[in-house]
Amino acid sequence: MRVSHNDEVEPVTAYRAVALQSACHAVNRAPDAAAARDLIRAAIDRVADQVTATQRFVGGLKLVVLPEYLLTGHPTGEPLPEWCRRAALDPDGVEYARLADLSRDTGLFLCVNAYDLDEHFPGLYFQASVVFDPRGRTVLRYRRLNSMFSVTPHDVLDRYLSIYGEDSLFPVARTEIGNLAAVASEEILFPEVARCLAMRGAEVFLHGSSEVCSAMSSPKNVAKLARAAENGAYVVSANTSGVYGMGLPAESADGGSQIVDYRGNLLAKAGQGESMAANAELDMAALRRARRAPEMMNLLPRQRFELYAPSYAGTSFYPPDTVRPGETDRGHFLRTQRAVIDRLAADGLI
Repeated sequence: MRVSHNDEVEPVTAYRAVALQSACHAVNRAPDAAAARDLIRAAIDRVADQVTATQRFVGGLKLVVLPEYLLTGHPTGEPLPEWCRRAALDPDGVEYARLADLSRDTGLFLCVNAYDLDEHFPGLYFQASVVFDPRGRTVLRYRRLNSMFSVTPHDVLDRYLSIYGEDSLFPVARTEIGNLAAVASEEILFPEVARCLAMRGAEVFLHGSSEVCSAMSSPKNVAKLARAAENGAYVVSANTSGVYGMGLPAESADGGSQIVDYRGNLLAKAGQGESMAANAELDMAALRRARRAPEMMNLLPRQRFELYAPSYAGTSFYPPDTVRPGETDRGHFLRTQRAVIDRLAADGLI
């Protein structure tokens, strides 16, 4: 989860990336944990087929971003230990090893979003965006910091920092295709996450999502353009092409995978259905020239963080360290948010 740097290969100044739009087959209704694991393995096989075929059709491809929780779907009320057994992956386990093999076999950077186990937090899981490099190495593991119904490092912050340190919260992988960072799902709506990553040199935000897509605009789509423009960074955003096996209308989260450039311009966008249409060239040399140009729209070097730091340092809304492994039930998250709303209302802030 630390910043990584790769000095072994020559940098690539321009390449193509794909936000791969793929269907999610959820494990929630599998009869037991063993059957759920069979579904995860089947999902990895589908990913391998699609990535390999996409590489044949997209010349110069170096980076593939997969949708959010593509291998499992999301929990729908299962107790935390049950979701650990059913859907969370061991960082050293066979599922991640197979994805690492896929990266090595194709020579691609691959970003997958999945649920992570952690030996230091038994009975809990985190939602992680993991990047494998073309040698099959894990170069990035970002664990989502904002979630409505799942545990995040912030929920166990003191112990998490004592184990992994401050650098684990906002990791950036320095690679031959640029400085890569992950933003998970609705975190695209939290500008602080992308900003903290940009502070650490991030040039490409890898955004795995599973979101409602329609012909209308949406907060997430507005945020993708904003995060790109305000940080001078590319956004590669992969959405699901339907989530099956959960009872919801499957195509609710289907379509709109996209790539946005460092000016906030949409470069490519997929329609609905499984698709590699959201592919575009990422020109890292042009991005770096823009970041180093003294001009009004070069916003990152114009930031005056000292103005904002006291407000952040002196304010707490959603509290840290509220989850107790083995004691916390899933209803805890909604109760905590309600308590925060009540407090902010009582203080006259909302």
